[in-house]
Amino acid sequence: MAATPSTMAPLGTVAPDFTLPEPLTGEQVSLANFADKRALCVAFISNHCPFVIHIAEALARYGADYAPKGVALVAIGSNDAKNYPQDGPEAIALECQKRGYGFPYLYDESQSVAKAYRAACTPDFYLFDADRRLVYRGEFDRSRPGNDQPVDGCALREATDRLLSGQPPLERQRPSIGCNIKWRAGNAPAYFG
Repeated sequence: MAATPSTMAPLGTVAPDFTLPEPLTGEQVSLANFADKRALCVAFISNHCPFVIHIAEALARYGADYAPKGVALVAIGSNDAKNYPQDGPEAIALECQKRGYGFPYLYDESQSVAKAYRAACTPDFYLFDADRRLVYRGEFDRSRPGNDQPVDGCALREATDRLLSGQPPLERQRPSIGCNIKWRAGNAPAYFG
């Protein structure tokens, strides 16, 4: 299984705007929908990626645990659904029901949002403060398919806890590792090697 690291966008980067469909509800969801939240975590995920499947249950728990604290989680699927239909809108809606995701899981058909965030892999996490400036990007935790590390989201949870308590961002942030985003032919961004 090939592993691709996240690009580690510069801390302080402002969250790029987006408006994307939520296949489960048929609604359009924008960055502005989260304006009243203390923090926003944007996660690029995929239905079929073993790295995402490995953390799916813990990701659902993260979303449920932090929602009452004013932290929004939004997932985005940006894979080429023509060649990977298991990542298309219908499959995204089914995945939300199957996994019990209590957060929006949006479909980025044009892949423009993934490009704006410089996403490279699934999963890829971006945590923004109340001003929507990036304070964390990287791994969920040290667990990967096949290793014996606990799937607990400890890296993302620590970053979120620090943000909520007014502490500065973690100095050491490790890239996420996962499957590469499946770009449409000729659509891969320059930053993606």
